[in-house]
Amino acid sequence: MSPFKIVGILNTTPDSYFDGGQFNQVDTAVKRAGEMLAEGADIIEVGGESTGPGSRDVSLEEERERTMSIIQAILKAYPDTHVSIDSSKSALAAEALDVGAMMVNDVTAGRADPEMFSVMAQRGVPLVLMYAKDGSPRTTINEVRYDDVITVVKEFLKERKESAMAAGVNPSHIILDPGMGHFVSSDPQYSFDILARLAELLDLGCPLFVSPSRKSFLAGSENLSTEDRLPGTVAASAIAVLHGAHYIRTHDVREVRRGCEVAMNIREN
Repeated sequence: MSPFKIVGILNTTPDSYFDGGQFNQVDTAVKRAGEMLAEGADIIEVGGESTGPGSRDVSLEEERERTMSIIQAILKAYPDTHVSIDSSKSALAAEALDVGAMMVNDVTAGRADPEMFSVMAQRGVPLVLMYAKDGSPRTTINEVRYDDVITVVKEFLKERKESAMAAGVNPSHIILDPGMGHFVSSDPQYSFDILARLAELLDLGCPLFVSPSRKSFLAGSENLSTEDRLPGTVAASAIAVLHGAHYIRTHDVREVRRGCEVAMNIREN
């Protein structure tokens, strides 16, 4: 079994920055899930609310309509699949777990919904807590400045881990995500700093979850479009694995898995 896991992104939203509107119907979503599983995805993560700059608030009912039937259809078509729900709403997280999801990814790290930690404490499944400069489910385009970004991220994740544990979440179920792109700052250098120093977060004692997939910090001097950021995505993902990442979340399962396997061979040797 691979020492790292690939999390395939399945956005069921009309406005996601890369694949918005492509997989928001049950048939296309199930087909895409099957493709990612065939390419080597270990987990399929379904998200029904865009969190990037300029995205809009989504009600619980709308997010439920976008995700629940698709999760159920994926699990019916591929019963052994590990499905994650990407949501900051505890009620939706609970419903997804009820129908067979096995992980929750909360980009607000429990700040948007005070019930998230208590729900997760009762369910006893993995919970991803992500660093974000903003407390809402979506990020803004702000060029936040840091004296030492990894210290700030580490302190934030330590505090959120402790808050989750205080609410009863088993520490063995906590996964930490340092954030990438606009979630950290619109200055791309901070995302590169996090990747370079990722191993420092291993001191927190939790698996690390990294999601550089086609994000803004990979645009480079040419200001590449999302369609042209695959090489950067593979490079950033492989570097994350080289420095200790346990989960890589990506749109591009086959290419990223292959790059990460090379990085893993280097790490092990």
